[in-house]
Amino acid sequence: MRCNWSVSTALLTLTLALAEVTAATSTSRSAAEAELYGDIHVQGEFESLSQIRQRQQQQHLCQRELPAIFFQTLKNSPVRGNGSTIYYHRIEVCCDGYRPDPYSEHCVPDCSHSSPDNCHNGFCRAPGYCECFAEFVRNDQGACIHTCPIACQHGRCYLNGTCVCKLGYVLDAETRLFCRPECPTACGTHEECVAPGQCDCLTGYRRTAQLGCQPICAPDCGYGKCVAPNQCECFPGFIKRPQRNVCEAECYINCENGFCESRYKCHCREGYRYDVNTTSCLPECQDNCGRGNGVCMAPGVCRCFEGYELRGSSCVPKCERSCGEYGKCLAPNVCGCVPDNQLCQLGSCDANGHCQCPTGQVNFVGRCLQPQHIEHHLSSLERRRERSEELKYEFNALIGRLFNLIWE
Repeated sequence: MRCNWSVSTALLTLTLALAEVTAATSTSRSAAEAELYGDIHVQGEFESLSQIRQRQQQQHLCQRELPAIFFQTLKNSPVRGNGSTIYYHRIEVCCDGYRPDPYSEHCVPDCSHSSPDNCHNGFCRAPGYCECFAEFVRNDQGACIHTCPIACQHGRCYLNGTCVCKLGYVLDAETRLFCRPECPTACGTHEECVAPGQCDCLTGYRRTAQLGCQPICAPDCGYGKCVAPNQCECFPGFIKRPQRNVCEAECYINCENGFCESRYKCHCREGYRYDVNTTSCLPECQDNCGRGNGVCMAPGVCRCFEGYELRGSSCVPKCERSCGEYGKCLAPNVCGCVPDNQLCQLGSCDANGHCQCPTGQVNFVGRCLQPQHIEHHLSSLERRRERSEELKYEFNALIGRLFNLIWE
């Protein structure tokens, strides 16, 4: 009887142990499954290639507003902007310190301000930070140059890899891998030794007759003084707005390309004029780019509308076919016959001031057409207003001038 009880106790103990093992295994498996199939993932783990490319393209992108008129391409189709007002257009550009990569759509760090060749023999790791390739070193101008045994700036490489400088030059004290010019007399404030025995102003400074090398701020500081290259310090009572380096009065207008003299008065820089719509200073061009045939993009720089081309400093109409010796181009692909400027579209002018059409075409209201196309030209509803204007022009050019009449 005692033996049976002992066996039963052993079986019960074994059963409980197996149950604990099964429960532990089940718990461990559940935990593993939860860890393996859970909904917590590393960021970007399951991103598609297009999502990764989109995220990369959005890096270092900033929004900027420009006058909407800069985006106008057709003469009679003004652009309505999508910016803070209809007179501004919002675009995405690379942020300060970055530039668009010509081989991709990404914005990459820009080293052009710290390296004369924009880090040609190295990696531009961050804005203004150029890391040279192996066996290259940054010289005193910021360019990555060869080191020995290939080359040694202003010196000669020896077989043991050392650099021996030419007369008038000494090894760079920090790297001892290239030679710098030597000036026996120390250079002045904001100066550097640029050639043996010759000092000149540091980059970002210019020499003045009275004060020596002084910093350059472009554009000027307005109501402030230039204390370092492109760094302005404002006079008392004047401020610098965010993202701008000009000192001005507090105001409620944009005043780009200028500075505020008071709350509502903008002083434009030379080559710019004040525009009421944008409340900023827009560039000026001679003759308004040919009496409005283009857009002035910078002082004296025109971008012509479609159908016009730049001649000298003005935009003039462009005719694909020659207007002939006795005609001139009045509008895109529209010739006028002198002396009355009779319209001669798709034709040429003769010595009598008449429009001569190509063989098989006739002149119909200043336009050369195939005879079978005249009826369609008349029946086109959307051209009624345009035909009316053409008839007025033809009447005034050919008949009205003879009787001192003007059809309006």
